[in-house]
Amino acid sequence: QVQLVESGGDLVQPGGSLRLSCAGSGDIFTMRDMAWYRQAPGKQRELVASIKTSGSANYADSVTGRFTISRENTKNTMWLQMDSLKPEDTAVYYCNAAVIQRDGTYNTYWGQGTQVTVSS
Repeated sequence: QVQLVESGGDLVQPGGSLRLSCAGSGDIFTMRDMAWYRQAPGKQRELVASIKTSGSANYADSVTGRFTISRENTKNTMWLQMDSLKPEDTAVYYCNAAVIQRDGTYNTYWGQGTQVTVSS
């Protein structure tokens, strides 16, 4: 079993910044591709940013230049630095990770989500 625990969501004003974190624990041998998703009320969940074990990252057009995804493989941890936040960024943000577990299995896990609200 693997758990992903997210933190860092908050209420911020437009133009502000937040740093989200996602910490993995449990039967982890190696964490492979990781990603941040978000879901706003009435909208489908969308991919915000993804990162491979090499550090290679991809971003949705809506956040390119404002958000930065990073990871530390030895700590099984991922972050999302969000700058120049806009009201349109308001959503529940979810951590996603593909994991090779110590028992030899491969599974994908989701975090519980953390609320980000950008408002004046």
